[in-house]
Amino acid sequence: MKIAFHLFVHCSLLVFVSCYGYDPLENALKIQRSKRTIPNHVTKEDATVGNSYTPVYVGPKDGLKEADKISELPGQPAGTDFDQYSGYVTVDPSHGRALFYYLAESPVNSSTNPLVLWLNGGPGCSSFGNGAMMELGPFRVNADNTTLSHNKYAWNKVANVLFLESPAGVGYSYSNTSSDYITDDVQTAKDSYTFLINWLERFPEYKTRDFYIAGESYAGHYVPQLAQLILQNNKITNQTVINLKGIAIGNAYVDDETTYTGIYDYFWTHAIISDEIHEGIIFHCNFSEGATRTDACNDYQNQAFAAKSNIYFYDIYTPLCSSFSKSTPSISGFDPCTENYVHGYLNTPVVQLSLHAKPVQWESCSDFINSHWKDIPFTVLPVIQDLMASGISVWIYR
Repeated sequence: MKIAFHLFVHCSLLVFVSCYGYDPLENALKIQRSKRTIPNHVTKEDATVGNSYTPVYVGPKDGLKEADKISELPGQPAGTDFDQYSGYVTVDPSHGRALFYYLAESPVNSSTNPLVLWLNGGPGCSSFGNGAMMELGPFRVNADNTTLSHNKYAWNKVANVLFLESPAGVGYSYSNTSSDYITDDVQTAKDSYTFLINWLERFPEYKTRDFYIAGESYAGHYVPQLAQLILQNNKITNQTVINLKGIAIGNAYVDDETTYTGIYDYFWTHAIISDEIHEGIIFHCNFSEGATRTDACNDYQNQAFAAKSNIYFYDIYTPLCSSFSKSTPSISGFDPCTENYVHGYLNTPVVQLSLHAKPVQWESCSDFINSHWKDIPFTVLPVIQDLMASGISVWIYR
């Protein structure tokens, strides 16, 4: 395998669910807990993305790659020695639905290095702002909100990395049909597949390249579901065959029971909640599939999050942004105000112009998409098992 997987992530002192770029998680967990108060029987078929093939839309490609090339990002540091592209790929012309991407090619061996698609989770969080600008992309936004610095842990040192804002309504991605912002796992996988088919027409040099999909948090759903759809369609369509070699999911949301058990065990073992709250959750909560959440269980879960208070959810040893200073540095080296810097940078008109993005109010995550998500399969472990049986590489890390 050509990718140096040991370089694939640098998130210091990771906590149990995600790297640092995903604010609405606590709210999302509460929403999902409320959805689980009634029995939720999800079969293996429910967790998959469907077994029937519908020909995907393929739009025009002429001149689009050249138009998408970024001449220079505002404030980028000297010595930037790789090509960058960004823009929109239409996935549904009748609805006016288009997904935004950012490609950071490798500074060396870009013509032979693999292609990696990165997806952040949510549902509803930006792969560009969170993934590229805060985690694994080539740049970090400095505290002045206007200049960039190199990220020494950038993944594009070993692969060409493609960041996709998905679904529509996330980051710079959009639809002219407002009902598209009420979506689900299945439609997200279909749109991502349509994006890839069209993107590969725009960048045909990648059609035969080794291809990997990676992501974090709720991308524990996105990544395996998209991979499964690719493998299905590779067999039954005469369109582009995507050369999928493997997937990697980090701190991934793949199964409700282990997610909730793990969260409260982590709270307890790190002195965030008391013995009494933890024991109350153990005694009153059944997180297994189909179980009904009792009022007592919900009460103890609410007590747990109240006890957590305003501790930074993704790195409990990091100061809050409001109290962060040189005199109180983060143990992990992460600046908890980073999201503020990214927000300021990506909402600057000259930056949006350089990215070929629509002049919109960019947000790290969409609360609307998160709270209106139509389906949350209890588990995607059956999908992951199918992928393991298919022969592609599957890596789950935390």
